[in-house]
Order: sequence, then structure tokens, then C-alpha cells
Amino acid sequence: MSTPTQRRVESLVSGDPEMRDAVQTVLDAAANGEVQWVEVRDDISSGQWGRLIEKGVLEDGESGFTLADRDAVEEALSDDDDGAEIDGEAASWTTYDKLAAVGTGAFFVGYAYAPVRNVVGGAMDTVLGPLQATLPFYAVVMVIAVFTGLYSTLLRANLMDMDRMSAYQEKMQEIQDRRKAAKERGDDEALQQIQEEQMDAMGDQLGMFKEQFRPMVWIMFLTIPAFLWMYWKVGIRGAASHGEFSAVVMPLVGEVTWTASVVGPIQTWIVWYFLCSMAFTQLVQKGLNVQMSPT
Repeated sequence: MSTPTQRRVESLVSGDPEMRDAVQTVLDAAANGEVQWVEVRDDISSGQWGRLIEKGVLEDGESGFTLADRDAVEEALSDDDDGAEIDGEAASWTTYDKLAAVGTGAFFVGYAYAPVRNVVGGAMDTVLGPLQATLPFYAVVMVIAVFTGLYSTLLRANLMDMDRMSAYQEKMQEIQDRRKAAKERGDDEALQQIQEEQMDAMGDQLGMFKEQFRPMVWIMFLTIPAFLWMYWKVGIRGAASHGEFSAVVMPLVGEVTWTASVVGPIQTWIVWYFLCSMAFTQLVQKGLNVQMSPT
């Protein structure tokens, strides 16, 4: 079981990666027992020095400061080396990611604003129109679902760092386990320290959210135009359709038109697309052996 000093060092290092070098500098300087500010001021900042004192990693000595628990500090740094690094900066969005998010927001307008829907639908029809002219509409939707499953899988696999996601989850689980154990033994001091760690971990939770949402932006940026094309093609909410569409036979429902409501207010074309998309996405993931969740 980790000691209070070890947990404090782990909290400092996880909350600020630069603190690891600061702790290591102080650890090396205190090889003979004590360390003074003048010995390390060229290598660490006064703020870092103050945080070590404030957190109780350093305590008053006879002529300087001494480590509260040298073995615990070394153990904390060793654990940090072994674990996956949580680097919030590495998860930051690029300019292209932000532009894709803006574009996705603009495409969303098309669901409620017909002029945008008509522009996007007409543009996509130059690509999907010839396909729809040679295949029945249900087959076109299946083709769209195949491509959706393919690029969704590849984007998530390449834009999400599963090692970092695992590190986020492991850290939060470890904090929860220690909090539960501290409650059971009535250790108020440990609970207060763990609460501080949870506050520091809020930045990690934001990083985890950014890591998860980044590929979703690109998936929506590529999918919404195709979805708007289907919306525009079948003509819903009183809008004219852009083609002739025969009825389709759906399981448990029977023969229905593409704009009929089959699951509550959800229409046939939406249900068919999502059924195809879920099925083909699973097939693509299995076929490519791509991991979609952290271990």
C-alpha cells in the first residue's frame, strides 16, 4: 500500500509533468540527508520548491530541508516511469481538428435549414447520384454504411491513443480504490489527500474527453453530408423527393415507404441506415482486428 508521501509525489507529478524533474533534482541533491534552496535554485523554480514544501514532501531539517520519506519518493518516481505517461498537451487538437468541428457545426444546420440541406444534398448527389441510378435505394444506403463503418474504425484507431486512455482510466480507478479503502479504515488525512488528487485529476478527465471526442468530430464531418443527402433525396418534412423510391420490406414491420415512421417518430430510411451501419462497423472492426476501447 502506498504511503502518504508517495501519494503526494504521484499527485504532483501527474498534475504537472515538469514536477517530475523537480522532484528528481531535489532527491539527488538530498543524497547526504538535507538540501537547501541555494543548491537547486538553478534547476527548479521557486514555485516548484514551494509546492514540495507545501505538500509535505520536504520537511524542516537542522540546516535546510529533508525529504519526509526518501524511499516513498523514489518509489513514486519509479512507478511514474513504469506507467503510461498522461500528457494533456499531446491530446490537444490541431488546427485541422478545429476546422472540422466548425464544418460539422455548419453541416448540422442543414437538418433544420432547407437551403443548406439543398446545397449539401445537391453537391453529394454528384457523387452518390450515379450510384443511386444503378442500384435500389436500400443498396445505396448499405454502401454508405460500409464506408461509414470503414472510416469510422480507421479514424478512431488512428486519432485515439488507447495507451493514454488506459492511463486515464487506471489512474481514476486507483484513486477510487484508495478512497474506498480510506473510508473503510476511517483515515480522514488520507481522504483529504485523495480529494486533492481528485481535484488535480480533473485536467486528466478533460484530456480523456478530448481524446474521445476528436475522432467523433471527423466521423461526423464525413458522415453528416451523406446523411443530409439521404434526407434530401427521400424528401421529408414536406419537402419534395429527388427520385422514385419503391417501398421496402422491413423485418417485423412489413412493407413500408422510406418516409414512414417505424420506430416511434423515426423513419424507415434512418432505421435502415443505422441497422446497416452497426452491422458493417462490427464486421470492419473484426476484419481489421482494431481495438476500439482501452484495455
